[in-house]
Amino acid sequence: MMDLVERAQDGEAEAFGRLYDQYSDTVYRYIYYRVGGRATAEDLTSETFLRALRRIGTFTWQGRDFGAWLVTIARNLVADHFKSSRFRLEVTTGEMLDANEVERSPEDSVLESLSNAALLEAVRKLNPQQQECVTLRFLQGLSVAETARIMGKNEGAIKTLQYRAVRTLARLLPDDAR
Repeated sequence: MMDLVERAQDGEAEAFGRLYDQYSDTVYRYIYYRVGGRATAEDLTSETFLRALRRIGTFTWQGRDFGAWLVTIARNLVADHFKSSRFRLEVTTGEMLDANEVERSPEDSVLESLSNAALLEAVRKLNPQQQECVTLRFLQGLSVAETARIMGKNEGAIKTLQYRAVRTLARLLPDDAR
């Protein structure tokens, strides 16, 4: 990974393209969970990588993973998005179905939707730091150390946040969704 970043810093487009391929799903999932809309998540993911490309020369290896640097950029963009007046004026429309998606049975779709909805609703009831910790740890699959770096906390604080968040989620979820 270090080699790819260094090559991207030297202006090699293919190296940055490979970094994009490696981290785009992680960044998109992080943003999608935070904003809840596909189009907005895609826009902010694109903006994250555009900013990363512009600032790739400022990235230094200080014990930070390149992915953590990207998620930090994404985190700042999400915060800016919610602060903007444009966000308050947005009206979302229905998502278009992907032609490539395999159609599942209506029963499976409803059950999965109910489970996901219950979990997301419970996560939204957590305090903002617990929400971010759960998102980074479980939805993004980041380590405790990576989560600590992104959130600007030590590893012990992240473990405590995670423990409390999971305990709270257990209380908030209906018995049949646990």
